Amino acid sequence: MAFRKEPFTGKSKSMELKCDRRGRNPLMILPFILLTGYILLLNSCKISYSFSGASISPDVKTISIQYFQNRASLVQPGLSQNLTDALIDKCKSQTNLGFVNGIGDVNFEGEITDYNTRPLTVSADAQAATNRFTITVRVKFTNAIDPDLSYEQSFSRYEDYDSALSLGDVEDSLSEKIIELLIEDIFNKAFVN
Repeated sequence: MAFRKEPFTGKSKSMELKCDRRGRNPLMILPFILLTGYILLLNSCKISYSFSGASISPDVKTISIQYFQNRASLVQPGLSQNLTDALIDKCKSQTNLGFVNGIGDVNFEGEITDYNTRPLTVSADAQAATNRFTITVRVKFTNAIDPDLSYEQSFSRYEDYDSALSLGDVEDSLSEKIIELLIEDIFNKAFVN
């Protein structure tokens, strides 16, 4: 069997382009069909996206956050301000909404309703081994653009700590953790579907 030294330039039957009666190749229409479908898809869908996970209607432009009063039986100084500031920081970092002093397109308001610590488990000598520190916040979220997304709900979070420690020893660090969890819950309920 002899091998050719020059490259083969002929066409096999499977490489031939088949054309319709008008002389057009049906594969040449495929990019046009895909482009048309893509354009129709973009025009027919309302797309809402965010790198933060927040899903906010493009009609919502402003946000307001009212000061959260501390109405718990045990009042910890600074807790109201820390909670309010944490919610403001979360909304500033996770949305591009403009903050207003009055009432915005979306509005948060609420109050701290519970701030307590109680024994959770008891050791063999009838002493508390673990205590549970709890903060509860009642929140009213109003969405003036889409009232169906408004809510009024209480959020509660807790952290457990060793009873050998006093609340004063762990209060600041536990409050910070609990506030972070509460803010995440409040924000997600309002903006993450």
